[in-house]
Amino acid sequence: MDRSYRTSTTLSAASLSREVAPGDAVPVPTRSTRQPVLLSAAARKAVRNRMLFFRQSSLDQVASLSGATPAAIKQYRHELVESNVPESLLDRGASLAFTKELPQGSLLYLLVRALRPRRVLETGVRPGYSTAWLLSGLEANGAGELVSLGPGPTQGRPSGVHEYTVGQFVPPSLRARWTLALGNTESHLEGLVARGGPVDLFLYDNGPDVSRARFELRTAWAALSKRGVLLAHHIDANPAFTEFCRAQGLPEQVLDPGPPALGALGVSSRPR
Repeated sequence: MDRSYRTSTTLSAASLSREVAPGDAVPVPTRSTRQPVLLSAAARKAVRNRMLFFRQSSLDQVASLSGATPAAIKQYRHELVESNVPESLLDRGASLAFTKELPQGSLLYLLVRALRPRRVLETGVRPGYSTAWLLSGLEANGAGELVSLGPGPTQGRPSGVHEYTVGQFVPPSLRARWTLALGNTESHLEGLVARGGPVDLFLYDNGPDVSRARFELRTAWAALSKRGVLLAHHIDANPAFTEFCRAQGLPEQVLDPGPPALGALGVSSRPR
């Protein structure tokens, strides 16, 4: 990426639409940033360990989706354990309230390191937990950019998630590779997809609404590169991911069983 271009970008709701659906709209500008919860040393250690918990089946799936060797995955895993990524998230507020989502963030990092995507797109961004992991992987790669569309709904998310500022978990040091677009997916996802080249990694994390999930999965799949990977969070919340896999003639794949379950589908797995 051209260093002269590497400045963080936010697309305002006004620049995207003047008619944004309630619940999917721009956050209330007067909402104050929630201060991180102070954790004891023991609690911080427990949360950090939870962040870095890996199931072997999930590591095998990362290797399969990316084409990386087990040795490479092991190297990236060691690198992550030695990094300050978990500490940065803890310092910015990713505490016990996010326990259900903690292990899957590190899988996003590993997948980004192994896949080395040039263009990543996620929907449903809120405090930026997944965002921070994705951006950390891109930064470690020294290449790639992330576009996040949201904020997503709070239904099914940890208690108090709406009290955090959108993107609060993302440190300034990672924002050069990030574009935050505020608005609803039904109005803006297709436009964001069309603005750049093929998408190498797409993460659906936009709540349990089945019609929205179907729309996003279809739109993202059509935009993926030949090595692209489609991720879908909370696949147990509705039948959209199962239906989508069946429509492609592919078995449903789970990157991590959770809960909540995280589904994954690679373009390379399509029948030739």
